[in-house]
Amino acid sequence: MRIESVKCMLMAQDMDRAVGFWQGVMGLTVKLHTPHWSELAWGDAIVALHGGGTGEGHASGLGLQVADLDAACREVAEGGGRVLSGPEDRPGEGIRLASLVDTEGNAFAMSQLVG
Repeated sequence: MRIESVKCMLMAQDMDRAVGFWQGVMGLTVKLHTPHWSELAWGDAIVALHGGGTGEGHASGLGLQVADLDAACREVAEGGGRVLSGPEDRPGEGIRLASLVDTEGNAFAMSQLVG
């Protein structure tokens, strides 16, 4: 077997809104955009959006590391997402951490290295 790529799939209730968030706010590059399936990339990492989502909140397992967590949380909120918690220091872990939600209800984490 030869794996060609690894994708983190998120559900999207409104594909155009979801693509707009992940492209415009998060800075990913659109590789494919259809009403039912879209793929956005950062380097070799792919966030895939699957149509048919309900907008109900759920964990995605996605984690993103940023240089300025406070600024990133503001940008997510200004772009239509929500900050659920943080940013908060995580003593002994070497990071600050925040929990966020995109426009489609997908929860994800963002961290910043400290130290």
